Amino acid sequence: MPASPRTARAINDRLALQLLQDEGPLTAGRLKELTGLSRPTVADLVERLTAAGLIEVAGEAGEQRRGPNAKLYGLVADRAQLAALDVRTEGVAVRVSDLVGRVLAEASAPIAGDIGTGPAVEQAVTLVERTVKEAGADRLHTVGIGAPGLIDPAGGELRNSIGLPEWHRRLVAALQERFPHARVSVENETNLAALAEQREGAARDRDTFVLLWLGHGTGAAVVLDRTLRRGASGGTGEIGFLPVPGTGGLPSAADCEGGFHSLAGSAAITALAARHGLTARAEGEEPSGAAVVREALAKGAPEGSPPFLFLDALADRIAIGVASVVAVLDPGCVVLAGEIGQAGGPELAGRVAERLRRMTPLPTEVRPSLLGGTAVLRGALLTARESAQGELFGTP
Repeated sequence: MPASPRTARAINDRLALQLLQDEGPLTAGRLKELTGLSRPTVADLVERLTAAGLIEVAGEAGEQRRGPNAKLYGLVADRAQLAALDVRTEGVAVRVSDLVGRVLAEASAPIAGDIGTGPAVEQAVTLVERTVKEAGADRLHTVGIGAPGLIDPAGGELRNSIGLPEWHRRLVAALQERFPHARVSVENETNLAALAEQREGAARDRDTFVLLWLGHGTGAAVVLDRTLRRGASGGTGEIGFLPVPGTGGLPSAADCEGGFHSLAGSAAITALAARHGLTARAEGEEPSGAAVVREALAKGAPEGSPPFLFLDALADRIAIGVASVVAVLDPGCVVLAGEIGQAGGPELAGRVAERLRRMTPLPTEVRPSLLGGTAVLRGALLTARESAQGELFGTP
C-alpha cells in the first residue's frame, strides 16, 4: 500500500534532516542528489522545514558559475542547548553544546570523597549551572550523563553499586530538579565511550567490536551489528570482575579485587611499572597508570630494557582479558580505550595483538583509541543530540 502524501512528506523531511545532521549544510541541489527526490519535492521540503524553524540559510556554496551562488541550508543550531557530563569517582566534567554539536562551554572540577553526599551533589550541580550560564544557554533541552556502575535496563536508572559514591545516584535527581524542563538521562560511561568511538573514533568502520576501557578501573562495552548490548541486568562488560590467573585471589559480588581489575586497573599498572624501576607523575586527574605508560614509551624501549619489559608485562596482562572476551564474542575488533589505552597507542595495541594471535584462533584486530579520556563526554553529547533531534525533528 503506497504511503499517503502526509506520510511521504514526513519520511522525506526526516531523510533531509538526517542528511543535514550527518553531512552539515547542503544546497538544495545536493539534497536532491543524496535523497533521489525530484527538484520540486526538495523545494517543497526546504520551504516547509524553513517555515517550521528547523533549518535556515547557513551560507552560500562556493561554486563559480553564472548567476548567484546556491544557498546552503543547515539545521538551526540554537533551537536547543545540550549538556553532557562525565561523572567520575573523583570529579565531574561538563560540556555544553548547541543542537549541531558545536561546543559552547566546558569545565571540570574535582570532588573530594570525604565532603559528604549533599555537598558533593551541590558542587556538581553548581558546576553545571555555571557552565550553562557561560555558554549563554537560557534553557537546556537535554542532559546526557556518563557514570560508572550498572544502569537498570528497564528504568534507565543508575543502580546502587558497592564502592561508588552515593552522590552519583543523587546527582541525576538533583539535575532534574534544577533543570525541570530538560530531559536528563544516564548511561554507563564505557558504553558511551564505545558509541563515541563507533561514530567519531577508532571503530567507525566496524559494525561489531568490543571496547576495553583502561583507566582508573577497567570496563568493556559490546557493540554487535551496530547495536550496543547491555545485558539482562545492565552488566554486560563488567570485565573488572572477570576471574583471571595471577591475582592471588578471586573477586566477590562486592569487590572486583582479585579479578581483571587487579591486573589492568591504574593502581595495578603503576605497581607493575615500579617493579621495573619506572615512575611518572600524572597530569591533573588522569590515572597514574597512563602517566607511567606514556613515560615508558617516551624513554624508548630497546629489547631487554626496563621500559621494554614493563610494556611486555603489561601487554601480557591486557591480553588475558582480551582473549577471554574474544573467546566468547568473536568481535573481530577490540579497541583499547580510556586514558591508558590512548597513552599506549599503536605500540601497546600491537603488543597485545601479537599475544592474542598466539592465544586464540579467532582473527581479531586490536586498535588504540582515537578519543582517549574524552570519549565519555563525546558519547554523552552524541546521545543528548540524538535524543533532542529525535524529539524536535520527529526523527526515529
